[in-house]
Amino acid sequence: MDRAIKKKTWTRSRILMTVGGTAFVVFVLYSFIFADKGSKLNVSIQKINISEVIHEDFRENIPVDGTVMPIKTIRLDAIEGGVVERKYTDGGIQAQKGDTILKLANSNLLQNFIREETQAFILINNVENTRLSLKQNQFNLKRQITELDFQIDEAKDIYSRSKELYAEKVISEQEFLNAKRNFDRLIASREIQIESNKFDSLNAVVQILQAEATLDRTNNNLAMIKASLDNLYVRAPISGRLSNISVEVGESVGPGQNIGQIDDYNAFKVRASIDEHYISRIYEGLDGSFDFAGNSYELKITKIYPEVNNGLFEVDLAFDSDLPKGIRRGQTLQIKLQLSENVQAIQIPRGSFYQTTGGNWIFVVDESQDFAIRRSIRLGRQNPRVYEVLEGLEPGEKVVVSSYDGYDDKDRLVFKE
Repeated sequence: MDRAIKKKTWTRSRILMTVGGTAFVVFVLYSFIFADKGSKLNVSIQKINISEVIHEDFRENIPVDGTVMPIKTIRLDAIEGGVVERKYTDGGIQAQKGDTILKLANSNLLQNFIREETQAFILINNVENTRLSLKQNQFNLKRQITELDFQIDEAKDIYSRSKELYAEKVISEQEFLNAKRNFDRLIASREIQIESNKFDSLNAVVQILQAEATLDRTNNNLAMIKASLDNLYVRAPISGRLSNISVEVGESVGPGQNIGQIDDYNAFKVRASIDEHYISRIYEGLDGSFDFAGNSYELKITKIYPEVNNGLFEVDLAFDSDLPKGIRRGQTLQIKLQLSENVQAIQIPRGSFYQTTGGNWIFVVDESQDFAIRRSIRLGRQNPRVYEVLEGLEPGEKVVVSSYDGYDDKDRLVFKE
């Protein structure tokens, strides 16, 4: 009778299949759990720049371009209008204060001057004639009073004698009354003459005062017209270099029209344009510096122009020390404006990486120096040399600061020789 043979549970083929399946599962789990899932890129270590994160003094400053300008520029505007009669000089020369630059002709002003001058002469004559009449009236008054005093004295004698004779009944009452009336008439005439002459004198004085006031106004008008005639000569208000004269002989010039300018070269200032982002942090007295001919020079903001054009506003800076030798008008200076005092801060050097990351992340070199891992960071203030690090890095770590072109989608850079 045949005996049934019991089959083995673990055959060799089953064992191999079980081991293979387990190995595959372990590999898959390792791939998902332990393997590096991020994208990586092999880079040559000679083609990147690596810098160390440091902690030291930090001073925020911004670079701005400034243009050297004369400390003072005065516009030459015509005060009075007219026709250019003569040009005494052309632009580009060194003018001295008071030098005549050009002469204008204005016939209306000249006619007004002649008219006012004639009126002044007439008023002067009127005043003198009135004064002369007043003196003549005073002399006539004295003559008349003297004559009246003589007549009064004579009438008084007659009246006195008539009074005595009438008392003695020598003369009639009519003769006495006639002597008395004549005496009283002469006394009254004297008083009236004095009052009349006083009125005439006061009236003459008033006329003289009115004429003198009119004469003063006329003389003032005459002085103003003289000044206007003098203003037809355009002169240099300061010593300096004269710019191009923009008018020619025979050309009409209106009042206030600009004909040129004079630059004071005894001193200079610097005018700089600054991004409007910093307008709230810029103030008068803010320090700046620049390098020129191997030396460093200090500047200070003296004026801020509030107007913003194309995202920029302007400031004027004065030299805080001796003027650099050899500096010229129109020269461009690279200025560093200091926006903060020295503070301790974590810093990394400025680099091309910022154009790609915007300062939001950076590649940090591993301690093994074999690769760099992408890490999120937060940057703060900056100056032309470094960025301030607020979060994400520690002093002593090393970072890749060169260009990240082609790296923006990578999580790891593997260094190759």
